[in-house]
Amino acid sequence: MSPRIAVIGLDCAEPSLALDAWLDELPNLASLVRAGAAGRLRSVDPPITVPAWSCMMTGLEPGDLGIYGFRNRSTHDYATMHTADSRAVTAERLWHRFGRAGRRSIVLGVPQTYPVAPIDGVLVADFLTPDPRRDQYTHPPELRDEIERVAGDYQVDVRNFRSDDRDRILAEVYAMTEQHFTVARHLLDTREWDFFMMVEIGLDRLHHAFWRYLDPAHPAHEPGHRHGGVIKSYYQYLDDEIGELLERFDDDTVVMVVSDHGARPMEGAICINDWLVQEGYLHLRSPAAPGTTLRDADVDWSRTRAWGEGGYYCRLCLNVAGREPEGVVEPAGYEALRDELIERLEALPGPGGPIGTRVHRPEDLWRERRGIPPDLVVYFGDLAWRSNGTLGHGRHYTFENDTGPDDANHARHGLWVMAGPGVSAGPLEDAALVDVAPTVLQLAELPPDPRMRGRVAAPVAGAQSAR
Repeated sequence: MSPRIAVIGLDCAEPSLALDAWLDELPNLASLVRAGAAGRLRSVDPPITVPAWSCMMTGLEPGDLGIYGFRNRSTHDYATMHTADSRAVTAERLWHRFGRAGRRSIVLGVPQTYPVAPIDGVLVADFLTPDPRRDQYTHPPELRDEIERVAGDYQVDVRNFRSDDRDRILAEVYAMTEQHFTVARHLLDTREWDFFMMVEIGLDRLHHAFWRYLDPAHPAHEPGHRHGGVIKSYYQYLDDEIGELLERFDDDTVVMVVSDHGARPMEGAICINDWLVQEGYLHLRSPAAPGTTLRDADVDWSRTRAWGEGGYYCRLCLNVAGREPEGVVEPAGYEALRDELIERLEALPGPGGPIGTRVHRPEDLWRERRGIPPDLVVYFGDLAWRSNGTLGHGRHYTFENDTGPDDANHARHGLWVMAGPGVSAGPLEDAALVDVAPTVLQLAELPPDPRMRGRVAAPVAGAQSAR
């Protein structure tokens, strides 16, 4: 009989904290590490929640999915962006594969599961649910009433986690997390299942709101602040919650704890569109007031060659003749312009000199590029700085975030811990996020899929040779 698989996802869990600095104070996680395999998990490019969790559940890259962030270009015009919710994920995720084999799943809070679609089992949607009081967030629909009897009005996310009201954020994170794990325990206790998957978003929200108080390397660090222990205490709280789930898993269950990316201090933001205006790549008919979005700015597209999007990384787009409505970059000059921008952006200084920016061509990151990928992918400060997409700041860098207070950017490595039948004990080395899906299929004795980009992890019987 094949083992059951239980995957506990902690969005943004940082391996240097959970697997190194604090592991001895996380007894339930430590028990899994001692019993099985553990290590850092190389995320996808870009290392952000959407699309990373869907890449993990499909074994595919962002380019295969055509999902390059929370919002994606729908057409080659200058304004249309769509949110990448469940409708954007056309590939089969792991619970679909279990369903085709006649096995049932419990899915809770996994990003890109709203709007809800039927599965063989039960599903509670993710933080992309606009309003759980109004919008249907469960399959089957009647599960909603059951959840609210068990846990009250359901909370899928924290309200405005980019805020100075950190005490409110902290209280909401704990209330939300307690509710999510209450629902997880209830479903494990009342449903038959072969595959269990939950993702807790609270850790990501806490990192973004409180990282400065934890990390002496953060430029806004405040030694001795009353919030200095907030993040560690929450890791310990999560470990307690994980312990209660472990009590529900028998010896025939493989348990995994995973994160989609890690966390690192955010040093500042590069105002990409202000820089493009300054350097003559982006033209405005009239000056932009501070904080003006690109969509609201008076852009002269007939003279503009490039523009950028804000976020934890920058998607740089070129205004190509014959592709964009008022394109001016001739295809023959496309590569030369990309080369020029790469050279200049990688040399772009912050307040004290170059910040170590890395610029990638999409064809170097993704073997397939469905949908409309950016023309260049820019990691400012190699992910130490975010991209500020608004205009009118008067210079090309700032220490303020245009979407509200935010202390952390995403780091390239998350974590992966697994223990149970078929898993050898020892370090987990050279693991990639896209390895999770083929490893689950192998452990569950389900057919492999050669289209998956990953490989079965080395500690699992039947693993492929190293990369």
